[in-house]
Amino acid sequence: MKNILITGASGFIGSHTCWLLLNDGYEIFALDSEINSCLKVLYKIKNIYKLNNQASKNNFHIFKGDVRDKNILKKIFTYAIQIKKPIRSVIHFAGLKSVNESFNEPLEYWDININGVISLIKIMKIYKCKTIVFSSSASVYASESRKILDEDSPINPISPYGKTKHIAETILNDLFVSSSGWRIANLRYFNPIGAHKLAILGEMPLYNKSNIFPKILEVASGSKDYFEINGKNWPTKDGTCIRDYIHIEDLVEGHIKTLEYLSDKKSQFLNLNLGTGIGTSVLELIKIFEKANNLQIPYIFSTPRFGESPILIADNKKAKKILNWSAKKTVFQMCRDGWNWYKLGL
Repeated sequence: MKNILITGASGFIGSHTCWLLLNDGYEIFALDSEINSCLKVLYKIKNIYKLNNQASKNNFHIFKGDVRDKNILKKIFTYAIQIKKPIRSVIHFAGLKSVNESFNEPLEYWDININGVISLIKIMKIYKCKTIVFSSSASVYASESRKILDEDSPINPISPYGKTKHIAETILNDLFVSSSGWRIANLRYFNPIGAHKLAILGEMPLYNKSNIFPKILEVASGSKDYFEINGKNWPTKDGTCIRDYIHIEDLVEGHIKTLEYLSDKKSQFLNLNLGTGIGTSVLELIKIFEKANNLQIPYIFSTPRFGESPILIADNKKAKKILNWSAKKTVFQMCRDGWNWYKLGL
């Protein structure tokens, strides 16, 4: 299990996962297409790791390519065998991830997110690699569902993005039922924010800054005049949407715990929420950010975005029980760490 392929490796979650796995002694084969992130973050990780581990061998292998391309996948798996480090598991992050954009570009989302999964598991079958952790989303749940969502909550995604995540989960479930020996976990994220505590990594999409935290950071830095809150009449305590924000490092630790859990099982299929179980409204997040960093975030209210849910909070009891994992860091720490990282790049 220590030899692992990570797709979408240079993205926000992928890059933090690479860093933690490297420091846990994994042999990493990292793949990214650079659609919305840049490979230079992986070379940065590699250089920092080498500086701190000069006696270690080169255990971080970086490849540029699209996960839909079976040839690049075959190249990576073959190379791993040639260096006597056959890939035993995969964490699949690669894909498009904006709810809002998916309404405008549904075909792109279906193509990349679904064909990517299919291409990947076909190649995994060829090379007898049967362990995969899939990056799913809380957007698979029904928008009118209960406020606290457990893994048995109704599934009815309303956005093309959420639908692609649900279909990918279904494909992986069908694979598990039809073929023996697979170990599969769908990790349903809520809202990861923040940055590495040492400010070496953070969230920096190349073009699609639809997530809330990059937008707050732009306002904090002065590159934007104000932050837009989408709607002020949601059925919540202050009229703004409530989300379950989780520190990126807690989220990544959840992946490591999942890999460890799967490695002890002969065959397993899991759906797991990764969240804190605590809801924070958009207005509350802004106020906490201001307090954590001693600055002001001007904001205005704008039109609600289609496809949004008023409240999304994780019931994380299952992850706590199965993985012996729970999120430890507060929203205050998320805001502080995210801004500390961002300031270094200004």
